Amino acid sequence: MRAFQLMAHGTPGQFQLRELPEPHPGPHEVVVQVAACGLNRLDLWLEEAGLPISLKLPRTPGGEIAGRVAEVGSEVRDWKPGEAVAIQSNLFCGECEFCRRGEESLCLRGEILGVQRDGGFAEKVLVPARSLVRLPGELAFETSAALTLAGSTAMHMLTNRASVRAEDWVLVIGGASGVGSAAIQIAKQLGATVISTGSTDAKRALAAKLGAEFVVDSTRPDWPAEVRKLTSKRGVDLVVEHVGGEVLRQCFECLARAGTIVTCGATAGREVPLNLWPMFVKQQRLVGSYGRNRSAIHATLEWAAAGRLKSVIDSVLPLEQTQTAFTKLRSRNVLGKVLIKPVAAETIAD
Repeated sequence: MRAFQLMAHGTPGQFQLRELPEPHPGPHEVVVQVAACGLNRLDLWLEEAGLPISLKLPRTPGGEIAGRVAEVGSEVRDWKPGEAVAIQSNLFCGECEFCRRGEESLCLRGEILGVQRDGGFAEKVLVPARSLVRLPGELAFETSAALTLAGSTAMHMLTNRASVRAEDWVLVIGGASGVGSAAIQIAKQLGATVISTGSTDAKRALAAKLGAEFVVDSTRPDWPAEVRKLTSKRGVDLVVEHVGGEVLRQCFECLARAGTIVTCGATAGREVPLNLWPMFVKQQRLVGSYGRNRSAIHATLEWAAAGRLKSVIDSVLPLEQTQTAFTKLRSRNVLGKVLIKPVAAETIAD
């Protein structure tokens, strides 16, 4: 089979489109024929060796996968070839104390698909059977690939790590991103008034189209003051943050008393100085969020199938153009998700 692999780290890294042996499942594994796989910030961190974990090369990136089951292991009873599936990218053991209580995002032996294990920028991918999720109804593979990772991350942030009450003010950082575009829609569905940010006219227009009542220019140094102005100086009840660095610190300037910041990323920096006095005087919360639980993936796909959550797709490229996709994402000019289609749709057998 063909696979797009990272051979050496760098910015850009060294990639090759390679012919690899066909994968064969172990007793509790499945092989999935990849119909679509989304590009994620994690793929850029893998490329540049920017993750604080040990990495082995060569590696096939790609964790946002949708496709059909091609082959099942001898002990797999719940899946059969031909079924349309998504794959939970935060692979989990299913046995530790956190997995047993449905908190797979906290798994003690978790791995990241496409980082610690070969991912979906290939014609086929080998994964544990427990990581599969059925696609509801006639949900398109592209829709699933655009939402399964980023959309479920936002769902986990807004319904597990934090909560949204009707009439809350919610600030979504980077509304044109994968997490941001889903978070706007989820917060709106839960009854919030949404403010978002964007660094270009096109990104701000997309955030407004998705439902944000107000969108501020994040390139302006005084953008937090604009957020406070929009809320009559009260501040927002919840911030969905996935950038880190100075942006995280600025989010506290936007936060109301008893407000919460939920964060899932650190693209702009992992170490952030905080002024603790106003944080504890105003009884504010900073909450970390990592990956998602299976409940968040099921909710994301069900919302998508019901039309409550729309995928935002910037472009769809063939496997041969995966390096172009990396360049597009690195430029920060994409609107929504960039998807790779390793296999032509007509070859994905039912």
